[in-house]
Amino acid sequence: MDTKTTIILLVIVAVIFIAPLAMYNGLGEDDGYFGGADGAAGEAIEETGYEPWFSSIWEPPSGEIESLLFALQAAIGALIVGYFFGYWRGKSENK
Repeated sequence: MDTKTTIILLVIVAVIFIAPLAMYNGLGEDDGYFGGADGAAGEAIEETGYEPWFSSIWEPPSGEIESLLFALQAAIGALIVGYFFGYWRGKSENK
């Protein structure tokens, strides 16, 4: 790739990253932007009057511990997937 094409691609990438930041400058979750689908789904279900028929066995004492457990679960899953991809690649190279 020549230098001109590289510069054009970098400008396009910069515009793609900067445009949303400029469009939503100062707007946050209080204004309805960047809200998660989980919160919207929970609110929609609560509006119907539904009451859960069971409760959690254990709830983490804080949001930080909940995030830690989620990250740990993701890391363990990534290790397992990575191990099997490496295993299959190594197995195919030995043939």
